[in-house]
Amino acid sequence: MAKKKLNPSSSKSANDKATRDNRGNGDELHQVAGGRHPPLTTNQGLPLSDNQNSLKSSPRGPTLLEDFILREKITHFDHERIPERIVHARGSAAHGYFELTKSLRKYTTAKILTETGVKTPLFTRFSTVAGGAGSIDTPRDVRGFAVKFYTKEGNWDLVGNNIPVFFIQDAIKFPDLIHAVKMEPDRGFPQAGSAHDTFWDFISLTPESMHMIMWAMSDRAIPRSLRMMEGFGIHSFRLLDAERKSTFVKFHWRPKLGLQSTVWDEAVKLAGADPDFHRRDLFESIQAGDYPEWELAVQLFTEKEADAFPFDHLDPTKLIPEELVPLTVIGRMVLDRYPDNFFAETEQVAFCPSHVVPGIDFSNDPLLQGRLHSYLDTQLSRLGSPNFHQLPINAPKCPYANQQRDGHMQMEVPKGRVNYEPSSLDPTSPRENPAGFHSAAVVDTDGAKGRIRPASFADHYSQARQFFRSQTKYEQAHIASALVFELSKVETLHVREAVVGHLRHIGEDLARRVADGLGLDALPPAPAAAVKAEESKVSPALQIIGKMKDTLKGRTVGILIHDGSDATTIKALKTAVEAAGGAVKLVAIHVGGIKLSDGKSIAADGQLAGTPSLVFDAIALVLSDAAGKQLAKVAAAVDFAREAFGHLKGIAADEGAQAVLKAGGIAKDAGVVDTKDTKGFIKAAKTRQWDREAKLRTLA
Repeated sequence: MAKKKLNPSSSKSANDKATRDNRGNGDELHQVAGGRHPPLTTNQGLPLSDNQNSLKSSPRGPTLLEDFILREKITHFDHERIPERIVHARGSAAHGYFELTKSLRKYTTAKILTETGVKTPLFTRFSTVAGGAGSIDTPRDVRGFAVKFYTKEGNWDLVGNNIPVFFIQDAIKFPDLIHAVKMEPDRGFPQAGSAHDTFWDFISLTPESMHMIMWAMSDRAIPRSLRMMEGFGIHSFRLLDAERKSTFVKFHWRPKLGLQSTVWDEAVKLAGADPDFHRRDLFESIQAGDYPEWELAVQLFTEKEADAFPFDHLDPTKLIPEELVPLTVIGRMVLDRYPDNFFAETEQVAFCPSHVVPGIDFSNDPLLQGRLHSYLDTQLSRLGSPNFHQLPINAPKCPYANQQRDGHMQMEVPKGRVNYEPSSLDPTSPRENPAGFHSAAVVDTDGAKGRIRPASFADHYSQARQFFRSQTKYEQAHIASALVFELSKVETLHVREAVVGHLRHIGEDLARRVADGLGLDALPPAPAAAVKAEESKVSPALQIIGKMKDTLKGRTVGILIHDGSDATTIKALKTAVEAAGGAVKLVAIHVGGIKLSDGKSIAADGQLAGTPSLVFDAIALVLSDAAGKQLAKVAAAVDFAREAFGHLKGIAADEGAQAVLKAGGIAKDAGVVDTKDTKGFIKAAKTRQWDREAKLRTLA
């Protein structure tokens, strides 16, 4: 059968018509979009006339291999993910600056720590540890707290956590720790949680972890906001003066808003209500101009002073109590700009503890020594090239030059014939400078080489005991209850018993509370301790509740309204909250068209079904009698009040809202006030009603 001959022009016309039918009128699209737009191009700069259709042999024919535009686009898409971090994969970050307010010129030559008033740009990333990049924001977990300072002398990365100690004393155990806490390899769960057998099996056999366990089971591991948690450099570092004399230093970040955490039931429900709760909070605070801020404080001490400590400061499972070495505030960090692109900045940022500047050096902390290698090695794996420092988010903002060349994804074009040093052929070739980085002049070591822990690392329980004894009675109950929750998820009896045995060294009462919560018939024996736990002085600085600031700044109040709600009451509450530094969001059954008592219609900030009281620090209910009776039959409204009460939050309610409170079984207490009592409501909203908790739930 003879093939039908196509007229080229008619075929083109048919194809053009098919294209127009599929895409619509191009001029019309341009008008809808509005404005002037740069031309869409390939990665090579070729302008594109059609980004909606692949190249085909005919309107209904196969796609052609020659369509290089399709291939470039799809190939790039196929490769646009990079390996996620093994730990700290779930992160949120922001740009900002550091301003030094007190010079440490006596101790160091580092300009960032000696030049007051200078605003040094930085990038700070917060993260969970155990979960993957797509996990939730609010699990019980340690939080990473990493800061990249773009200083005049190069980048300085202060890479720490929101907890000042760590699980292990030596970096050689880090792979084991992370393997144990990650999803169990045979079943692939649980995600982002430590409540399972492999983690607690490892802990039961690693007594050095018990101090960190106290912190991880405390409310420190379920922060209310990234803006309301502390940060710690964890390790001892060295500051070097002009004569290379060293002073030890520990770094602390203190949030301007003070510390605040969620309660456990709240943290669990937040995971479902808003998996991005912390990320959204950081974004919205910056967008609103309510910039997160921290003070940077240091603990400074000499080798002689360190030798007199009742513990070894090189042991990363130990902290230096503030009562022993007070904190000195030296500056502040302000985060004032959210990343323009999450992948390019938050995901590709590469932190390395080995990135320091002249005047800062390392201690012999064995965990730190391992991190100096591990972080660089990780970046090579994740970012695929030794040139990761050329990515904009990682590049120094000061001049840099060396003889390193080539490599995968080299983005610079080094000029000249000299790529070695020393050389005499190029007078502009970079040279070493005596004013550059120096290591500490003398670091004393003693003993023979060997794979051994120092005897000074042998006390695993004293500081864990001090931490627990330093907490308020409410926080102690939370720690005990967290241990019961976690160990109840452990299927293996001997692991549960072994952990309770360790707890006996921390406190018999704590061990008994946990044993009772697990239904153990008797207290398991305590394992032999290399060093008996000592009765250290109680340190109030280790609390959260005792350190909370009397402020509403950074907090948000949700007001539940409905048709007929009193406009004057809403305005009075809003005025009082904002005067105290807080923010207000209105919640209603539907987001638009709520008619208030003054006849005016307003829009709500959130729909009731999708905006639970979990996301607020306190709530108010302003309802007419009719609306109160109606909403008392709506589960979401009753839960809005009941969960706020259960999570120990302040509640203001008018007469019409009493029907909702009654439906939720909410009894009046110091934290439940009338909407007319704005002063009382602000007081209740600033904190949690801790005395309410014992009436609502059974704690260990």
